[in-house]
Amino acid sequence: MCSPEEAALLRLEEVFSATLARINSFVLQPLLEAAPEPSDPWGRECLQLLQQLHRSSQQLWEVTEESLHSLQERLRHPDSISLESLLLLHSADHVLQVHLEYIESYTSCVAVQAFQKAVKRRSEYWQGQRKALQQFLSGMSSEGSVGTALVQALRQPLTHHVQHCMLLLLSLRDAVGESHPTRELLVHAATVFGNLQSFMRQELDQAMATQALWHTLSSRLRDVLCTPAHRLLQDSQDIPVTVTPLRAERVLLFDDALVLLQGHSVHTFDLKLVWVEPGQDGCMFHLLTPEEEFSLCSKDPQGRVAWQWKVTQAVCQTLRGKKDFPVLGAGLEPSEPPICRCGAYTFRAEGRFSQATYEGEWYGGRPHGKGTLKWPDGRNHVGDFCQGLEHGFGIRLVPQASEDKFDCYKCHWREGSMCGYGICEYSTSEVYKGYFQEGLRHGFGVLESTPQTPQPCRYTGHWERGQRSGYGVQDDGDRGERYIGMWQADQRHGRGVVVTQAGVCYQGTFQADKMVGPGILLSEDDSLYEGTFTRDLTFVGKGKVTFPNGFTLEGSFGSGAGRGLHTQGVLDTAALPPDPGSTRKRQLGLGVFPVESRWQGVYGPFQDFVQAGCPGDLQEALLGFHVQSSRELRKSQEYLCCERTHPEDHAGRMEDILEELLQHRAPEALQQCLRKALSNSLHPLGKLLRTLMLTFQATYSGIGANKHLQGLAQEEVKQHAQELWAAYRGLLQVALQCKGQAPEEDQDAETRDLQVHRLMLPLVLPSFYSELFTLYLLLHEREDSLYSQGIANLSLFPDTKLLEFLDVQKHLWPLKDLTLTTNQRYSLVRDECFLSATECLQKMITTVDPREKLEVLERTYREIEATVSRMLGQEHKLPMDDLLPLLVYVVSRAQIQHLGAEIHLIRDMMAPIHTGGLYDFLLTALESCYEHIQKEDMRLHRLPSR
Repeated sequence: MCSPEEAALLRLEEVFSATLARINSFVLQPLLEAAPEPSDPWGRECLQLLQQLHRSSQQLWEVTEESLHSLQERLRHPDSISLESLLLLHSADHVLQVHLEYIESYTSCVAVQAFQKAVKRRSEYWQGQRKALQQFLSGMSSEGSVGTALVQALRQPLTHHVQHCMLLLLSLRDAVGESHPTRELLVHAATVFGNLQSFMRQELDQAMATQALWHTLSSRLRDVLCTPAHRLLQDSQDIPVTVTPLRAERVLLFDDALVLLQGHSVHTFDLKLVWVEPGQDGCMFHLLTPEEEFSLCSKDPQGRVAWQWKVTQAVCQTLRGKKDFPVLGAGLEPSEPPICRCGAYTFRAEGRFSQATYEGEWYGGRPHGKGTLKWPDGRNHVGDFCQGLEHGFGIRLVPQASEDKFDCYKCHWREGSMCGYGICEYSTSEVYKGYFQEGLRHGFGVLESTPQTPQPCRYTGHWERGQRSGYGVQDDGDRGERYIGMWQADQRHGRGVVVTQAGVCYQGTFQADKMVGPGILLSEDDSLYEGTFTRDLTFVGKGKVTFPNGFTLEGSFGSGAGRGLHTQGVLDTAALPPDPGSTRKRQLGLGVFPVESRWQGVYGPFQDFVQAGCPGDLQEALLGFHVQSSRELRKSQEYLCCERTHPEDHAGRMEDILEELLQHRAPEALQQCLRKALSNSLHPLGKLLRTLMLTFQATYSGIGANKHLQGLAQEEVKQHAQELWAAYRGLLQVALQCKGQAPEEDQDAETRDLQVHRLMLPLVLPSFYSELFTLYLLLHEREDSLYSQGIANLSLFPDTKLLEFLDVQKHLWPLKDLTLTTNQRYSLVRDECFLSATECLQKMITTVDPREKLEVLERTYREIEATVSRMLGQEHKLPMDDLLPLLVYVVSRAQIQHLGAEIHLIRDMMAPIHTGGLYDFLLTALESCYEHIQKEDMRLHRLPSR
């Protein structure tokens, strides 16, 4: 059998369904159907609200009909249909949602007086319906307004239905007993309707209070504030508060905004971006917003508590994006708003952010975290913020008014300005990669224009407050020259070297971008001029020319249009021919640009990184980041992004790097560890090496491939190896400190040099070898040419003839190693004697490591001695008189190209510890062979075979 409570529920649903049907037909449809289309925005807004109310009323009627049907089925078939089949029980949450939508639509209409405005548009029609309304709505007076009557007509049935539904569900819960299977469903449904009753009461009260508020405001303020979504939560006219330091006659707290009124001015604060802080005393609390900080002061602590609680709960509700249920502050989520939030805000106050819209993360009223700034003029900034300022990595686009182009900055920022490493693309097609300070280029950087620009240019060097200053290298594409030297205030200033595409070199002093005082000029034919010059390196004034043949011309020089170069002076033809090395091998820049300070702008950021303890979050700012290609640069400008290989992992990666250094301190393991680090573009040492490679190529490749710069280049490579070793030592000390271990003692100069040449230089040299060896080739080109001719001549000899020609004693000839074929004589055998030594020496060109080249030379010497000992049948140590001709033979058969360049590079890069030792002795012997072979051409002319 069905219980009396179920029968009562059935009757309740029947009455409510009929009432809803009457409301739709008698109230809502007339409000919508016969009303003319409003012409004003407010009228259209009210019409849309009424249409939404009609739709939600229809949905409420439909769910009521479903509930009624389930009750009817239960009463007809109580034995076969269980209590659980009732819609109010198994779908209580769905029923709740439909009621909430109806309440929201209804209260929105109430808050903006939509019923009164709709009735006013058809006042005659509704006056005629007054009697019918009185019959429909009990208690309506004849003097009351029709709009108010309509509000009551929609409110009373709903309030009555929810209240009685809750009471009947509670009675049914008590009737079924504790063990009934539907008891939990009944408890839940009763709770739902109880909460719905509380929620509805609050919403109706807020809507009525909001409606009453509009009558107390001027029409201007009403037009600004009156929206369907606004619900008044607190009014300073009810609980007085004052605002300091701002001025406000009245304070209004809505469910989504805090409003300060002063005369006709309205100051609105979005609650999503309002932070509540406890006050200093019992009557005050503090509020933070993106641009304002102010306090609300009440007359007593009770007033402060009421306002602070209401504001806090309203902020929480706004951040959650839905109304608290059943009442404000009763949600299950935390009742304290988070200090970190996401939101959007347009700045109004004067300043850098004026009129800009920020969207992203906030902390305590300030942009903090990741966000986006957009200005009305087209500027955009995407990146990291800290306490209201750009801080960390960010990308900024700055439009150029003249054309539809942008300047794009991908940089690290500190406290609102660019600071640290950045990559900047300009609308002029220039690209800058380097360091900034306070928004200006500062430190090391490279500024390069594309070859298609009218004046192609590339500067690699140091900057100071946005200007080229200090040591730098600049290519001038139009003039076909490269300047290497000092700068000041964006001009060449101080000592400098100019290298031209034609091979001419100038060294002198510059002031304000002009050559001043005397200088020297080395021409391609090895002529030397000492004197003064014009901008075009033309001789002018007093000077002296030394020609390659030793002649000198000293006097006054000048030039004029159509006259060419003219001079008055003395030509001296009696001078002795100069030493070939005096002019041809003269080196520029040595002692002029101290090698240890030349690229301090590259070393400095790494040293700062180490001194700071190698923090992962500063690695990009101090050591730079890598962008794969120019295509990615263009993409990052277009889409405001920059692929930087997971910068958030830098902290963890640095921990791994430091740990790896600690685990590989033994010499062999250390060299492998350093090789791995230097080859990794993401490792701090690898980043430093790649930047040094960039400076080396900018200086010594292309136009800079000039023999007179070889000295500069080779001392630079050594310095880089020392700096990289110092960088490794710095990282190691940080690793030890992180582990709480005692730091290693500083190395003395001798130990450091030994480690640099043994461990670091062999790993670093391959990165610079191409440009460096080219300079050695150019410097020793003439000797290598004579050497090549001597090799070509000696290669014509069979083995025994060559041994005889070189005065090798016959008992040292390795004839036992020769295997003759039929009709073959010893005198015809070629390239067979000392073959193992020859093949060994040829391996010298397979490595760039000077130590490995010396080891090849030592093995070659051992092979020669072993061959001789085998011929003599006993161990034999070769004296220099016997070794030298044998070594000449092996060198001539090995036919190593550019042996002079190889020898001098080995000599310059050899570790000081080998000076005076076996390696030094063998290298000296090789040098003697090299010089001997250059002179063989003259001896060959005396031989009958020639």
